[in-house]
Amino acid sequence: MKKEYDLSKLKSRKNPYAKLLKKQVTMRLSAHVIEYFKKLAEETGIPYQNLIDFYLQECVESQRRPSIKWVS
Repeated sequence: MKKEYDLSKLKSRKNPYAKLLKKQVTMRLSAHVIEYFKKLAEETGIPYQNLIDFYLQECVESQRRPSIKWVS
């Protein structure tokens, strides 16, 4: 193994897995929803944004649909 490598000769290329990475989005969530996931994050040690993502992934995999009840 060399002590030093000349990285200036390397060719850059696009990350082949970039399409599989997460996308940043802006969402408006209720304060009580955020607090719920933040509390859960403290208990589990998992960041609350990851917990929200995990939950939404579960919904997608199980094809769960929200039950919407309109109040008159």
